[in-house]
Amino acid sequence: MLLSLTNVPRDYAWGSTTLLADLEGREPAAQPEAEVWFGDHPGDPADVEEGGTLDSVTGGSLPYLLKLLAAASPLSIQVHPTIAQARAGWKRESELALDDPRRNYRDDNHKPELIVALSDRFESLSGLREVPDTLRLLAELNGGTGVGSLVDHLSGGGDVLRETIGWLLSGDAQSEVDDVIAAVRTAAGSATGEWADALRAVSAISSTYPGDPGVVVALLMNHVVLRRGEGVFLRAGLLHAYISGLGVEIMAASDNVLRGGLTPKRIDVQELLSILDTTAGEVPVLRPAASGTLTTYEVPVEDFALQRATLSGDAVEVPVNGPTMVLATAGDVAVTGADGGRRTVPVGTVVYAGAEEGRVTLTGPGEAFIATPGTAADAR
Repeated sequence: MLLSLTNVPRDYAWGSTTLLADLEGREPAAQPEAEVWFGDHPGDPADVEEGGTLDSVTGGSLPYLLKLLAAASPLSIQVHPTIAQARAGWKRESELALDDPRRNYRDDNHKPELIVALSDRFESLSGLREVPDTLRLLAELNGGTGVGSLVDHLSGGGDVLRETIGWLLSGDAQSEVDDVIAAVRTAAGSATGEWADALRAVSAISSTYPGDPGVVVALLMNHVVLRRGEGVFLRAGLLHAYISGLGVEIMAASDNVLRGGLTPKRIDVQELLSILDTTAGEVPVLRPAASGTLTTYEVPVEDFALQRATLSGDAVEVPVNGPTMVLATAGDVAVTGADGGRRTVPVGTVVYAGAEEGRVTLTGPGEAFIATPGTAADAR
């Protein structure tokens, strides 16, 4: 069974009017286009060309959610729970309506995710920087009481990152937040050397979210720039935010998000801190294969797997061991099923192959991303 899938872009304010349009070769959109969901999540199941939505085919059993993501301005700083945390939170909030603003958990699943850049530059904040490195960065700023207070918090004992983030988001540190933001904006104008890009990125964020404590939280995070084809995997508990760019995103089928700044939406500081993993360090960049047709982005989860296929015209056979999606991102891609049925895949759309296919064949020239369940994905 091969099915053609599309969906309407979600119009979140941080989306772009041009990134998806340029990818698909059409005129810029009148409104921001932020995400296109290809999955069976009840929040926005994909449309099936033959009629209906994908959840009517799968019964809502797909373990992953595949997206196109287009950011013209920063997304909220956020973190996602483990399965145990999600189940506990879902149970705890069972008496709240799904649209209740007090609700943190939209389902009982975790949400590890992988983003792979489609734009030549994809800018993100990924994980917390090592504290000694952040102290070196802060030494580039021109002092002030706010910077001094931030240094004091980071120089204490114990879990200083958790304590510092809690202080910044508490509502009691606004004067210090404002002082740090002002110092960052001043320093970014003439910054050179190791921290120049990070300072300029945080300064730009402050222009979008003036006075937001999340701007200072961003200052504690790794500034990561991906080139086309590069990706990062974001485990449960890892603080992150996408700043700008176009990418392919795949995640466990969940919509659980705890926010930590850069948003007008509710921030539950205590719940955020309870699931936050403050293990600091750089997040590894996953790079495309130097040669060959397929790049596999290795991820340590069972919910999903992702490959990138660079098609030169020769046929590439791909095994189908579970519900599989082929997302075209360039060129002229087609998918042929085991029974000879053939579907073209316009750029920005998906062909879905059911597990019974056993294998599919991809032809080009073009580029496509192949999403499948990971090993033992039904073990949840």
